[in-house]
Amino acid sequence: MLVMETRVKIRLRYYVKKHTISQISRELKLSRNTVKRIIREEDTRDKKYKRDSQPLPKLGNFKSQLEAFLTEDSKLQKSERCSSRKLYERLKIKGYLGAYDSVQRFVKQWQLESGKIGDAYIPLSFAPGEAYQFDWSEETVELGGIVQKVKVAHFRLCHSRLFYMVSYPRETQEMLFDAHDRAFRFFKGIPLRGIYDNMKTAVDMVFMGKDRKFNRRFLEMQNHYLIEPTACSPAAGWEKGQVENQVGNMREWVFVPRLSFADLAHLNAHLEASCLEQAKIRKHPEYRDLSIRQVFDEQEASFLRPLMPAFEGYKEHSCKVSSTCLVGFDRNRYSVDCHYANQVVSLRAYATHIVIMAEGKTIATHTRHFGRDKTLFDPWHYVPLLKRKPGALRNGAPFQDWGLPAPLQKVRHHLTKHSGGDRECVRVLLAIGIYGLETVTVACELAIQDKVISADYILNLVGRLSSPAPCKPIQTPDMLKLAHEPVANCRLYNTLLKREVSYATH
Repeated sequence: MLVMETRVKIRLRYYVKKHTISQISRELKLSRNTVKRIIREEDTRDKKYKRDSQPLPKLGNFKSQLEAFLTEDSKLQKSERCSSRKLYERLKIKGYLGAYDSVQRFVKQWQLESGKIGDAYIPLSFAPGEAYQFDWSEETVELGGIVQKVKVAHFRLCHSRLFYMVSYPRETQEMLFDAHDRAFRFFKGIPLRGIYDNMKTAVDMVFMGKDRKFNRRFLEMQNHYLIEPTACSPAAGWEKGQVENQVGNMREWVFVPRLSFADLAHLNAHLEASCLEQAKIRKHPEYRDLSIRQVFDEQEASFLRPLMPAFEGYKEHSCKVSSTCLVGFDRNRYSVDCHYANQVVSLRAYATHIVIMAEGKTIATHTRHFGRDKTLFDPWHYVPLLKRKPGALRNGAPFQDWGLPAPLQKVRHHLTKHSGGDRECVRVLLAIGIYGLETVTVACELAIQDKVISADYILNLVGRLSSPAPCKPIQTPDMLKLAHEPVANCRLYNTLLKREVSYATH
């Protein structure tokens, strides 16, 4: 295609200077047909070359394989689909030697033709400290040698793009509360507004437009932190597009290859460190010469409101304690102090632990278990029952694998070997409720050293160890001191004795 400069020369010579086609052809060294074509053109604008089709020589043999990958991905949830980069890596395994750009262009064209992309959106802008976006994702990790799926809470500050992630076994409301507390402590401040989708843990009902009926406990949390909640329109993910993109990016940056840790605590420590690392190396999309962390430190950190005490993020349930001193929650059972058997109590489920309340006080605390059909005992809840059922110490389920201090374990093993030893051991255990575990443990250790292991001897040592210290003398104030202190006079007593004798003789 001729450049625009040559086209201008041809038209000027013909229309202005009145040169013939043959003359123009000789002067510009062009064919007569080319000159005729330029003169007869009605459109004088520059025509850019545009390929009818993009040649993809190295991809040619792999097009069918790539289409198969894309068709397979289209049937999956959005969170489980492969990016163009992942598809490129999968093709390389199959023997593809071409460039990534060819794969990327093919994927984009395939998505356009299949209607997967093409929507238009309005770019959003946020002031420093104005808002954050929140979303959940599901990721596959290995914890304790078991491959499992976890729920990951994603936060993103809308101005600086600083992000935070924390994982949980479930996507429940108490996890949502705990995630907010952790995120605000990570950001070291609180924004003014939170942007959410219409998740059930936050929104009870969706009305027309932006009207929502938020969950009562969710509103309590927002009120505690003084945050204005904003819910997106249904099926309008672009309204929180930053965190939507973050889910895909962090899956590629952090969760591939699959992470492997001993437990959730170690996984969350790694995720927090990864957020800090990525924020330092990733450039801000608007301030290209600054990293995300630099924009946060220089522009947004000072606009966040100061931290406040953590919200009591629990979900409360009312339940009845069974005759075996157990309450059921989430397909597991937890023990309660035996004094509250057959009574109605309040169970508060936190993200990491369970607290059971009655009459305004805590009667049991357990680490939360996320499996199924497991009973978690606290043996001390059942110790008072041993007073009338001492034989249960030997075979009682709560007392199996009881982690007592070593001296107490040795005393228990020694006493239960002979007849009546269960009752003696129970006497020692009941003393712990009065004198404390440390005092009774020391007494057991002394009894083992003295080679006299019996309940009487141990309780005697406990009494001696716990005897109160002598009272300090009290200084008498001057105003209470007597002006004339009384003096003992034994002669008066002798006089009385003489009178008694005289009465006796009469």
